[in-house]
Amino acid sequence: MGRATRTTRELLEMIKFEHTVFALPFALLGMLLAADGFPPARIVFWIVIAMVAARSAAMTFNRIVDREMDGRNPRTSARALPEGRVSVGQASLFLAIMVAIFVLATYELNSLALELGPVALLLILTYSYSKRFTWLCHLWLGLAIGIAPTAAWVAVRGSLDPLPLWLTGAVAFWIGGFDILYSLADEQFDRAHGICSLPVRFGASTAIWVSRAMHLLSIGFLLAAGIFAGLGIVYFVGVSVITLALAYEQSLVKPGDVSKLNVAFFTVNGFVGIAMFLFALVDWAVRR
Repeated sequence: MGRATRTTRELLEMIKFEHTVFALPFALLGMLLAADGFPPARIVFWIVIAMVAARSAAMTFNRIVDREMDGRNPRTSARALPEGRVSVGQASLFLAIMVAIFVLATYELNSLALELGPVALLLILTYSYSKRFTWLCHLWLGLAIGIAPTAAWVAVRGSLDPLPLWLTGAVAFWIGGFDILYSLADEQFDRAHGICSLPVRFGASTAIWVSRAMHLLSIGFLLAAGIFAGLGIVYFVGVSVITLALAYEQSLVKPGDVSKLNVAFFTVNGFVGIAMFLFALVDWAVRR
């Protein structure tokens, strides 16, 4: 295997490229609602490119900023940057390429997407510093990912309208809720090293209840999006399925027991985004 291939593989593993599945389906859902179906193929293409590039840039920036902290944390010390499998220079070059691709994608979409692109980048990149000064970092991450459906709406319509903001709220509270659960694994390390999180500030039990409340809010925003968009029964069946999935996720994590955290984080959350888009897609097809 060539050096370039190995480095590319390490970079993609570093940013957990497969986790793009969390936000991309909701971006496609925003696109579906904006176009009342599918826009031209070139629009779909550039939306996907913009989403992938933005997330890749955000994750790379986060890994660069956190590399020393990751090296001290037993859970993350084997990551590519702390172990030296990827250099800071290589990661920085990859970051620059992803930002350039994102800017190109917004340029290819429309003028409003291009104008709002820097705002989106600022939001998703500054999350990396939020856990250094506020326990609201979970919501910061949620909002950074949650702008995906609104961004897709802008990409299709070239305007910023209220409807996709319901989806943004749904994604923000969904992501924020499970990020609280994920942070339970680092509670002791974060407390010892001055890292802010809701479990550090209020304890694990309170953090889990806040996570549950956020997931309930997420369901409420999904319902509101469906009502205001005039969606049909299939979409609301999908919301019911997602409700059950999030309830199952919450049942897997308890104070002092995070042994099933990976199942909650990877399996359930991967299902949520894909399932919601597929139910919305079937709903659109039925109503045509």
